[in-house]
Amino acid sequence: MHEVKLDMNIIIRNENESDVEAISEITKAAFETLPISNHTEQFIICALRDANALTISLVAEAEKKVVGHIAFSPVTISDGSPDWYGLGPISVVPELQKQGIGKSLVHEGLSSLKALGAKGCVLVGDPVYYQRFGFRNPTDLFIDGVPQQYFLALPFEESKTSGTVVFHEGFSANG
Repeated sequence: MHEVKLDMNIIIRNENESDVEAISEITKAAFETLPISNHTEQFIICALRDANALTISLVAEAEKKVVGHIAFSPVTISDGSPDWYGLGPISVVPELQKQGIGKSLVHEGLSSLKALGAKGCVLVGDPVYYQRFGFRNPTDLFIDGVPQQYFLALPFEESKTSGTVVFHEGFSANG
């Protein structure tokens, strides 16, 4: 991984076992005040980890303390297209949000996905925020139960992928 220079030295690296509790706490804190959240994101990460479905799990570390996290896991697409992944959850401790840590996590995570040979990435999130990374509202991909404007996709190559996207079953974890 590499070091990203912000107001402080931030290192983006793969999670390790000693990060698990910090990741859970950061995720809980980051989503605590979001009205669109079901406040189950920390359980989702644990369920993905337990199912060996955390394809990429990166932390942002500042002064030897974990201050952010991003997860990527495989998704299923109804047309059978392989090698697509879902981004999320992503979280940064509330007092350090809007300082570029999340942006660094997204860039490093997408770079890691491409290195694995991924064909693309999808997410449910704020279109204004994620469009800066190249995510767009897809016209041929859908996810049940989510308004299309919040469902975003980023193909890494020319893609004929179409159909309904299903995130890993870990996303239904709630405790």
